Amino acid sequence: MTVIDANRMHEIEGRYPEYFHRSFRQRFGGLMIVIATLLYGLYAVWFFDLPKLFAEAHWERVGIYLSQWVSYDVQPEFRIQDDGTIAVRYPRFSPLGDNPHPDWVVDNPDGSITVAVSGTGRAVTISKSETIVTADGVSVPIDVSSGAPKVVGPVPAWMTVYDDNVLADLGFAGDVSISVDRVKIRKRFLGWANFVFDTQSSFFDKPVGEVISLIVSGPRIKPDQSNLSLAFDDIWNNSEWQHGDVWTKLFQTIVMAFLGTLLGALAAFPLAFMAARNITPNRLLNQILKRFFDFLRSVDMLIWALFLTRAFGPGPLAGSGAIFLTETGTLGKLYSEGLENIDNKPREGIQSTGAQTVLVHRYGIMSQIVPVIVSQTLYQWESNVRGATIIGAVGAGGIGLKLWEAMRTNANWENVAYMVILILIVVFLFDAASNALRHRLMGSRTH
Repeated sequence: MTVIDANRMHEIEGRYPEYFHRSFRQRFGGLMIVIATLLYGLYAVWFFDLPKLFAEAHWERVGIYLSQWVSYDVQPEFRIQDDGTIAVRYPRFSPLGDNPHPDWVVDNPDGSITVAVSGTGRAVTISKSETIVTADGVSVPIDVSSGAPKVVGPVPAWMTVYDDNVLADLGFAGDVSISVDRVKIRKRFLGWANFVFDTQSSFFDKPVGEVISLIVSGPRIKPDQSNLSLAFDDIWNNSEWQHGDVWTKLFQTIVMAFLGTLLGALAAFPLAFMAARNITPNRLLNQILKRFFDFLRSVDMLIWALFLTRAFGPGPLAGSGAIFLTETGTLGKLYSEGLENIDNKPREGIQSTGAQTVLVHRYGIMSQIVPVIVSQTLYQWESNVRGATIIGAVGAGGIGLKLWEAMRTNANWENVAYMVILILIVVFLFDAASNALRHRLMGSRTH
């Protein structure tokens, strides 16, 4: 075992003081960061009152909204007439069309009607004096012959009794509302109803094979228009899904992002040369332009969109202008900082040959700054596709406005899902295209 005397120990401490004489920050810095993070987390919980927020949240609505994204419902209403017959009515704009006869509504020989709410044994049988709801292996009769509906026997947990109404919640399958003279059923189906052809189309409710046969070789449905053209018109002008309007608004969003980013880059490029200290040795001009960039980018794109919609009215022009103003500030700052960080040696070497200023910038500066310009511009272009969707919600045009209109109704969540999926696909495609262009232009593609 090696023994180190005091002199040798002092010599080692003097040679490596960073290991033997660590500051308070070096010794306890990590622990202090952990403690500060925990304290901030506790403060955030208290400030936002998170326990109360979570306790009072309507979590059941999450499942309802998500189910409506991937499903639709049909709401037949069964009215009991004075003569004992039962009349069936559907909403005016029913997904089943104007004259529906679904196979899950069955007329019984005794005059009653049985409705299969789901394929798992959940059904409703309606007669003049009684309605029977079957679910979870239990049949619950409700007497409707007197002044108010009355449940005969014990009331199950999935059924709620009110003064003049009985509500049976059958989960995702739907629900049943029972009163003395009518029974209203909400039956839910997975999928998007009439996504291709709406109920007014000549191809509505036809099998896929029949539709293809009509388009390829069938007789013309309208003498003055081919079946292929008619099918495209019916899809494009689908009144329920509005494919034509949605895709047009989506294209507007893409154009807004591209135009705003392009104009912002074109405006920021020359201004950045004047804002860079090493390119334009005028401190006053440098500071004025940099503060101008700060002003443009400090006002959020959404705020610019609000201003411009008031000035020019709602539409894609206001959206493009909002992106243009924001990108002029953002790209101007990025370009000028890139210029200030270039290596001056190539520039000075070209200047020493007596070359003109344009050539000095072209060969001494641009060769260094182009990768930064390309990378940042493409990233902002990709980001602005998402931003254009948000500003559309305040009237700046594009699919954002369409999405906001669908959400405001609180009833067209399947249309919301459709537009959200389209936006995700577009963002994914633009992200992939941006990365591919960036790698190709910067010469960094890997093979």
